[in-house]
Amino acid sequence: MPLPCYKRVLLKLSGEALMGDQSFGIDPEMIKYVAEEIQSAFDLGIQLAIVVGGGNIFRGIAASSFGMDRASADRMGMLATVINSLALQGALEKIGIQTRTQTAISMHEVAEPYILRRAVRHLEKGRVVIFGAGTGNPYFTTDTAAVLRAQEIHAEILLKATKVDGLFDSDPVLNHQAKFLRQITYMQVIERQLKVMDMTAISLAMDNHLPLAVFNLKNKGNIRKVICGEEVGTRIVA
Repeated sequence: MPLPCYKRVLLKLSGEALMGDQSFGIDPEMIKYVAEEIQSAFDLGIQLAIVVGGGNIFRGIAASSFGMDRASADRMGMLATVINSLALQGALEKIGIQTRTQTAISMHEVAEPYILRRAVRHLEKGRVVIFGAGTGNPYFTTDTAAVLRAQEIHAEILLKATKVDGLFDSDPVLNHQAKFLRQITYMQVIERQLKVMDMTAISLAMDNHLPLAVFNLKNKGNIRKVICGEEVGTRIVA
């Protein structure tokens, strides 16, 4: 059985990953599948933290384009990420994985407040830690929150689970000749304006030499494969 290449990992899940084939909300079968995929990676004995987006429920940037105040819209989006975090926590605990949700916005009756030392202690005790509510600040995406939390807990790699196999040199939907990129640098992502993450997140990862792995969540076993060092998806490196 292959051994993990990393001891501490942060997994970034988009809110859309929990929708399944629905157009909105959380698909029970999809969240069960995600929990099982996380379990297969967790069984390797790694320390695992997770950041979940909220785009399946509410997206602040989209709401602000319709005239809503951006700060208010982003805070609504943060609350959507907490809903997803609690749903994922429930799915993980149902299959026997101890999980703690911490939020950047205080809501003591719902989840723990984000405290770095407490989060690290949970990881060391073999619990999965889910970080909700983004950074707690408007104008920052959950991608940026994922990179920030990965740096704070000293994760060795950030895994970005998406709906595509990785990065291409152009949009594969519009260009059937698009070339798959097995590896690319942070600067090339910025220069080519590839939409894998927002530029703030990429810049923060680049400044701190945090390697990123982008892969398709729907391919069973991909999370485990990436952690074990197999060539899956795209690596973004210095």
